Amino acid sequence: MTVNNTIGGRIRLQHLYRHDPSSLFVVPLDHSVTSGPITRNGQLNRLVGQLAENGVDAVVLHKGALRHIDVRWFRSLSLVVHLSASTRHAPDPDAKYLVSSVAEALRLGAHAVSVHVNVGSETEGRQIGDLAAVAEACDRWGVPLVAMLYPRGPKVADGRLADLVAHAAVIAADLGADLVKSALPKAASGITEVTASCPVPVLAAGGSASSGADGALRHLAEAMRAGAGGIAAGRLVFTATDPAAMARRVAALVHDRTASTVLGGTR
Repeated sequence: MTVNNTIGGRIRLQHLYRHDPSSLFVVPLDHSVTSGPITRNGQLNRLVGQLAENGVDAVVLHKGALRHIDVRWFRSLSLVVHLSASTRHAPDPDAKYLVSSVAEALRLGAHAVSVHVNVGSETEGRQIGDLAAVAEACDRWGVPLVAMLYPRGPKVADGRLADLVAHAAVIAADLGADLVKSALPKAASGITEVTASCPVPVLAAGGSASSGADGALRHLAEAMRAGAGGIAAGRLVFTATDPAAMARRVAALVHDRTASTVLGGTR
């Protein structure tokens, strides 16, 4: 676990690490603004409850979604309020922009905030400026910052190349993030290059299970063995037939290194 500069920041950061002081399992649920509903018939509250009961450390939500969540789930689950947004329908879907603030997130009871930046996008300059401004506010208010940085843009052919991901991760760290989330390289050597060169913990993005859940889990197990500080898996969990069961499988990779080794050995 990294060290935040303020007492409040350290308390909140420690609160995130509910099950393991060195590894974190986060489930982002902010995809609805980008892509549309992730649950049907108002079942977001039920989903969050399942996550709270099956080894998840924290969820990422937009501010309005909290109105539909039973606050009791946060007795055993930490809250990360996402400050960025964009939709897949926009002329430039990679152009993230701020839709909330650190102060607002604190009023909502957040334990941390997150910001998304697409490195290499047409609006990279503004997005990095937003990240820096949020980092300053986090430092002022004592709030941990999760920076979601992805190499994406017109000149980025492969956003999983180790040098690109390592660059994106160190941008986040240099500008004040406490944790970085990104899609890590496929090869273990590339993952190690990223995690070893970043001074703050790197969370492996879960991605989708389009190639099969077992394949996605093997990659995440590889990431944990190669030095990832945890896993941030949203679609892999909430699109599963049984989200609770999938959450338990991912939690085992994060909080039980033996499970990570066993799964990795099945390749």
